[in-house]
Amino acid sequence: MITAYGTEPQKLLVTTNTNEVGGGNIIDLLYAGLVSYDPEGESTNEVAESIESEDNKNWTIKLKDWKFTDGTPVTAESFVKAWTYAADPKNGQLQAYFMYPFAGTTEEGTLVEGATELEGAKAVDDKTIQITLKEAEPEFPLRLGYSAYYPLPDAAFDESGKITDEFGEKPIGNGPYVLESWEHEVEAKLTPNDDYKGSREAKNGGVTFKFYTDPDSAYSDLQGGNLDVLEAVPPSALSGFESDDSIQAFTGNGANFASITIPERLEHWSGEEGKLRRAAISKAINREEITEKIFEGSRVPAEDFATSLFPGYTKDIPGSEVLDFDAAEAKKLWAQADDISKFEGSFTVAYNGDGPGNKEWVEALVNQVGKNLGIEAKPKGYATFKELRELVTNREIKTAFRTGWQADYPSIYNYLGPLYGTGAGSNDGDYSNPEVDKLLKEALGAEGDEQAKKLAEVQEILFQDLPAIPLWNQRIAGAAADGVEGVVFSWQGKPEYHLVTK
Repeated sequence: MITAYGTEPQKLLVTTNTNEVGGGNIIDLLYAGLVSYDPEGESTNEVAESIESEDNKNWTIKLKDWKFTDGTPVTAESFVKAWTYAADPKNGQLQAYFMYPFAGTTEEGTLVEGATELEGAKAVDDKTIQITLKEAEPEFPLRLGYSAYYPLPDAAFDESGKITDEFGEKPIGNGPYVLESWEHEVEAKLTPNDDYKGSREAKNGGVTFKFYTDPDSAYSDLQGGNLDVLEAVPPSALSGFESDDSIQAFTGNGANFASITIPERLEHWSGEEGKLRRAAISKAINREEITEKIFEGSRVPAEDFATSLFPGYTKDIPGSEVLDFDAAEAKKLWAQADDISKFEGSFTVAYNGDGPGNKEWVEALVNQVGKNLGIEAKPKGYATFKELRELVTNREIKTAFRTGWQADYPSIYNYLGPLYGTGAGSNDGDYSNPEVDKLLKEALGAEGDEQAKKLAEVQEILFQDLPAIPLWNQRIAGAAADGVEGVVFSWQGKPEYHLVTK
């Protein structure tokens, strides 16, 4: 049994309603999708036997013989019913946005008014799914390994068609592991699914995610042999972890993106005044200093809203100079905003203390902002990611807050659409710009250089509006206990848990 660092999931373990890492790491081991990804991000068919289209708009998916862990078959209806549930606005699912490509949905991914079925996804028979998209989308199969598209068994639903809390506490999946137990705020124990015959077969006797509120405690447990795998080393250990003889260090390029989000609904942060203040905050941040002093170079200052590691990356996008540190210009922009409406009170950034380094970098960032703008700026800590995310999800947070993105599938589009499209499930600041929506839609129907051009145009607008302020990309800085083998970090920058042994 392998033990790994984790955090208490924000929600019950339901595929259609989980969009954060604590729950996502567990769900990804419990389920198998139509496709899966190898450590380099290459996709291969898993539950799908074939995924074919002649026009990139109408797709036919054939399924392999597959079973859920309760012995019931995985059928075309298992997928279609899950997707329809996600898209039904009555269910209020966080993953609804990912249904937006299907015909019969709104731009937010919900069913069009009056609809009870998902027009763009039909179960032709037990082994065949017929999909109709709103527009041609060449990359469509690439996204199908993400958890929003996982199947659900009949046992998930009650007689009224609702997913039950009992299922969310102990879901029945079709992936490499089974959830043995979930002790809230303590751990989740997963054991191998002996009937699983997919591409991620467990090499260990199971994985237990231990939920921490203090990353430093996790590192101490790793040194003492009480934890086997740590996804991200805390700042307190970064300077010496590569030479620490009590652990194994892992480093490399990573694609995770960090930012701070300031909702436009907050006073002083909308319209022209809001644009000026956002630009001022961005220019008041010395990213180079924080990434070197706090993170020992394990973060790389952001150059855009995405990552340089995926195809379609475009360097030097117009407007990206707003990420350059310039205290004098920052103060000038803030004064211009004050001419529109005087800012009162403090600029506050909320963070969760159970994430490695969050306390340290947020404190450093607000110190820089306060000093360089001549205003009061302060951090606001929450004990857990779950606590912070509940406030964000329910739109109850009254300050700026830290945000981050771990790609759902290897695509530059995935860094933009789900975060800045109108109504998108991870659009935490409720940003909406019709031109951005239009360009995102056009990018989905394009390929290669044309798609890269459209996505760069999206980012040009984002640099003007700054719905989130890009900070840095996270390099891999993980660790494993002495004696642990098979540790491989994926394109997402997290361990391939099924490969770890000891």
